[in-house]
Amino acid sequence: MAKLLNDRDIEFQLYEVLETESLLQRPRYREHDRAIFDATLSTARNIAAEYFAPHNQKGDANEPTFDGQKVTLIPETKPAWDAFADAGFLASHHDFDEGGSQLPEVVLRASMAYFNAANVSSTAYSFLTIGAANLLKSFGSDELKQKYLPPMLDGRYSGTMALTEPDQGSALGDLRTLAKPAGDGSYRLFGNKMYISGGDHELTDNIIHMVLARIEGAPSGVRGISLFLVPKFHVNDDGSRSQRNDVALAGLLHKMGYRNTTSTVLNFGEKDGAVGYLVGEPNKGLGYMFQMMNEARIGVGLGAATLGYQSYLEALDYARDRPQGRHASNKDPDTPQVRIVEHADVRRMLLMQKAYAEGSMALCLYASTLVEDANTAPDESERKAAAELLDLITPMVKTWPSKYGLMASDLGIQVLGGAGYTREYLLEQLYRDNRLNPIHEGTEGIQGLDLLGRKLGPKGGDGYAEFQRRILSTLDQATGMETCGFLAGQLKNALSTLQSVTSDLQQQLSVDPDHGLSNATMYLDIFGKILVGWVWLKQAIVAEKALASGASESDEAFYKGKVHAAQYFMSWELAPLEGYARLLSAGNRSNLDMQSAWF
Repeated sequence: MAKLLNDRDIEFQLYEVLETESLLQRPRYREHDRAIFDATLSTARNIAAEYFAPHNQKGDANEPTFDGQKVTLIPETKPAWDAFADAGFLASHHDFDEGGSQLPEVVLRASMAYFNAANVSSTAYSFLTIGAANLLKSFGSDELKQKYLPPMLDGRYSGTMALTEPDQGSALGDLRTLAKPAGDGSYRLFGNKMYISGGDHELTDNIIHMVLARIEGAPSGVRGISLFLVPKFHVNDDGSRSQRNDVALAGLLHKMGYRNTTSTVLNFGEKDGAVGYLVGEPNKGLGYMFQMMNEARIGVGLGAATLGYQSYLEALDYARDRPQGRHASNKDPDTPQVRIVEHADVRRMLLMQKAYAEGSMALCLYASTLVEDANTAPDESERKAAAELLDLITPMVKTWPSKYGLMASDLGIQVLGGAGYTREYLLEQLYRDNRLNPIHEGTEGIQGLDLLGRKLGPKGGDGYAEFQRRILSTLDQATGMETCGFLAGQLKNALSTLQSVTSDLQQQLSVDPDHGLSNATMYLDIFGKILVGWVWLKQAIVAEKALASGASESDEAFYKGKVHAAQYFMSWELAPLEGYARLLSAGNRSNLDMQSAWF
C-alpha cells in the first residue's frame, strides 16, 4: 500500500494556501498553536495507519453478517473505533467544557482525510456519528443533549441519519414514516427506512438514529416533516442502557464498495411503535436535517477525494517501479526497458489523476474553512458571506470529487493495466469504494437541481455574487506573474462563459422551469470545473511565489508540480466548456424532449 496521503501537500494546503495559522488570532483558538494542529494530524495519521489501514482489504473481503439476532463485523473494526474515540476525534471540534479539543473544522477534516485514505469503510461509523452529534447539539433540547450527547462524543454511542424509505429516495417530501404523539412528550414512530449506513452493529452500546418522519395530521410535502431522535436502546435516567426500542433490523444490503460499513433496512414500530423524541419544532425537521446532509455532502466529497488520492499514489508508485517498453525514438531492442512513468501517455494519466485528486482535496479543505468562517469569523459580515458561499458551492464540493475522484481511480486501474483489475492490487477496491460516492448524499442530478433551481434560481443569490467577488480577487493577485498571469487569463475567460450561461439559464427558468432545469447536471459540471480551476489557480500562485523566492531543492519539485498541474487543468479541463455552454445557452432540448416510448 502506498502512503496514505502526500503529507507535504496537506501541509501546503493548510498553512500556505488556506493560512490556517491565522485562526490562532481568533478567541476560540488562542490557547492553541501550530504544534497542536500538527500533533493532531500526526495522531490521525498514526492511528489510521495502525488501526484502520491493516484491515481495509479484509473488511472488503468479509462483509458484515446478520444471523437474525445481531450483526457481526470483522474483529479489527472495534479497536479502530475505540482508537478513534479514545484519541478524542469524535469531540475534537467541540468546546473544552463539552469534552472537546476546540479544534478548527479544517484541522478535523484534514485529519479525517487520513482515516478515509486508510479505510473509508470503517471510518464511516465515526463520520456519521460526528454529524449526528452536531445535529443534536444544534437543535436538540437541553434534556436530550444532556442524556445523549456526552456518550456520542466519547464513543459509547454512535449515530446515523435515517431519511430514505424503500419507495422514496431523494423525494423526501413524500416520505411516509409516521409519528404519533404518546401523550408524555414522546412519540411512537411507524415506518421503514432503507440504505441506512451504520444502522446496526455491535461497535457501541447504543445507536442514535436521527429520523425524519411526519407527525400525524401534519401538512403534506416538505412542510410537514419533523426530526426525531430514536435510540436503538432506551436509556434510563441514570444513563444506563435499558431494553431494546422498537427498531428492528430487517436485513443488510450488499454493496459493491464500502463493504465494512453496514447498509441496513430498518423497521420502526413492528410492535407498539418506536419511541422517538422530537428534535426542535414540529414540521421543521427537513430544515434541521439539511445541516447534517450538507456536512455529509462535504464529507462524501472528502471521502471521494481521498480515494482518488490513494488511487493516484498507488498508480504513481507502480509507474515508477514497472519497466515496460522503450521510447519510440529508441529502435534498439537490446537496451534496457524504461519505467512506464517515462511514457507520455502514462504521464498523461498520472497528470489527470494529480489534477483531479489534489484539486478535489484542495476544494474540500477550502469548503471546511468556509464552515469555520461561518461560525467563528470575527465579523458578522464575514460569517454571513462565508455561509452564503458555502451554501452555493456545497453541491460541487459533493459532486466534483465524487465524479473526478472516481475518474482518478479509473485512471489508476488503467495505469496498472491488467494488474489494475486484479484483487492483488488495491486499485480494484478503491474504484468500487469510490463508485458509491456519486450516489451517496444526493446524486449528481439532485445536486444540479439544487444548485440551479434553489441556490441560483431565476435571479441568482448572494452566494453567487460572493463567489464572483472572490474569484476576481484571485485573478487580481495573479497580475504580473509570469505563469499565473496567463493562467488567470484562461480562468477569466471561463468565468465569463459561466456568467453568460448562468444568465441564459436563469432566463429559461423564469419562463419554463422544466426546460431551464433539464440540463442542470451539465451546468453543475461546468460550474464545478471553474470552481476547481479557481482552487488550482490559488495553489499555483502560492507555488510560483515560493519558487521565485528560492525554494529548497525538495520543495522546488513539489511547487513545480503544482504549477504544471494548474497549467494542465486550465488547458485541458476548461477548454471544452465553451462548447457545452453554447448548448446550454441555446436551451438544447435533447433531454427534455426524449420520450419514454422512444428508448
